[in-house]
Amino acid sequence: MTGCIGAYKSALILRLLQKVGFEVLPVMTRHAKEFITSLTLEKLSGQRVLLDLFAENPADQIEHITVARQSSMLLVAPATANTLAKFAHGIADDFLSTLYLSTTTPVVVAPAMNVEMWRHPVTTENLRLLRQRGVVIVEPESGYLACGETGEGRLAEPEVIVQTVVSCLGSGKSLMGKHVLVTAGPTVEDIDMVRFVSNRSSGKMGYAVAQEAYLRGAHVTLISGPTQIPVPEGLEVIRVRSALEMREAVFKCFDNTEIVVMAAAVSDFSPETMIPAKVKKRNEKSVIHLNRTTDILMELGKRKKRQFLVGFSAESGELGSNARRKLQKKNLDLIVANDISRNDRGFQSDYNEVLFIDCQGKQERSPFLLKSKIAELLWNKIENELPISIVRKRAVIKTQ
Repeated sequence: MTGCIGAYKSALILRLLQKVGFEVLPVMTRHAKEFITSLTLEKLSGQRVLLDLFAENPADQIEHITVARQSSMLLVAPATANTLAKFAHGIADDFLSTLYLSTTTPVVVAPAMNVEMWRHPVTTENLRLLRQRGVVIVEPESGYLACGETGEGRLAEPEVIVQTVVSCLGSGKSLMGKHVLVTAGPTVEDIDMVRFVSNRSSGKMGYAVAQEAYLRGAHVTLISGPTQIPVPEGLEVIRVRSALEMREAVFKCFDNTEIVVMAAAVSDFSPETMIPAKVKKRNEKSVIHLNRTTDILMELGKRKKRQFLVGFSAESGELGSNARRKLQKKNLDLIVANDISRNDRGFQSDYNEVLFIDCQGKQERSPFLLKSKIAELLWNKIENELPISIVRKRAVIKTQ
């Protein structure tokens, strides 16, 4: 809980969480104690209320780390503008903000504040940053506020907050709280104002991968080359055209991402010079000098730290051996190889048949399936490789 008048609802939120089966460990900030007593929460929860970052603990425990690892979710209700700012900018000056930085499980925040504070550009930007990192926001309601004004900023009803918690930890939301980056489609390398070099990628596979991640609860950033595919609802989309633009967009997002799936068909070559006009037809032969583009996947493999990196390999022969070489050379965790010599699958088609190879060398061939079903198989394999499946342990209420 955090320090605002909406803290009085925290006791009811705690009770409702208990009714649906959660064990709740309360956390209060210093200002929260001005609105509700720690004794109330302690009696309701049956747990010691966490208040002080420097309280005495067993010598072998760092309490905010222990709590973070034992919890299946961190819920902040109410969340003040001050708390949102701390979370967004990594300020850790009390138990709650330090606990947030230690938490790898899903985080839900239910903001509550004055209408002008809620509308302030700084608050809007902080919320954008938190959403980008996978934090789930329970939007405040509009109504009569404690300050006597009417507008947005009133804490959402306890039933709405608890339902959000249940939905986030429910079946099918195995990627809740994770930030996923997916690339899709071709890139286009301009020769002049009319002509360009590109490839046959439609983007269908990458879009299917992004949509499946979203359906599993992830915050998804889709970096897309030019395609005709409608954008699935709920995705953050960054449009690019060239390989250079793709690289810049990927590296801008990479550090804040946990899982990266590079499904785009990035052009290997780009014209040495883009002519800023239409080249007129001439009788003599024209020569276009091409330069190699940067291998984005190779760069990511060198740069990755905690990220799980997935690549795609389009091959016209020796599917397995070529894909394995690429996986090792580019330091990938998983590669998806497909045979582009077949006309009934791969580029432009709604169907595909792929070979999955992990970093241990284990390989598995998929049946001939819709690309949406291939995306499901891919995410099943990624989740099997990652300790990200959500196991219900205990929820944590935060207060400031």
